[in-house]
Amino acid sequence: MIRRTLGASLLATLLVATPVFAEETHVGRPIEAGSLHEGRLDMVVYYVPVKGDLLEVTATFAPKGGGDPQRVVMGLADRDSVAFSMPGNRGSLYTFSRSGEKVTVSTETGMRQRVDALPD
Repeated sequence: MIRRTLGASLLATLLVATPVFAEETHVGRPIEAGSLHEGRLDMVVYYVPVKGDLLEVTATFAPKGGGDPQRVVMGLADRDSVAFSMPGNRGSLYTFSRSGEKVTVSTETGMRQRVDALPD
């Protein structure tokens, strides 16, 4: 009885503590596009090199049910990483990371992060 209760408690803890990983895409060359389709938004992402060592990353988010697309443009230096949710879609966290000439974009659904709980 104790073993079964302990096992169920451990399993429940693991399920609660583990984010639901939905999708990931990689872009390895300028103008090469990647896309994500999990959740309520479809997203297409690409980058172009700009002055200095920055890659200008452009991500366009389109609601699956119709509506106006939203565009985010950001400069990423090597080893930069940023994560955010789109307005009206707080349940999905989008993460953009750069390593050399490769940009990785992932989305996690079911996340509920508080701004004050984010790591430094």
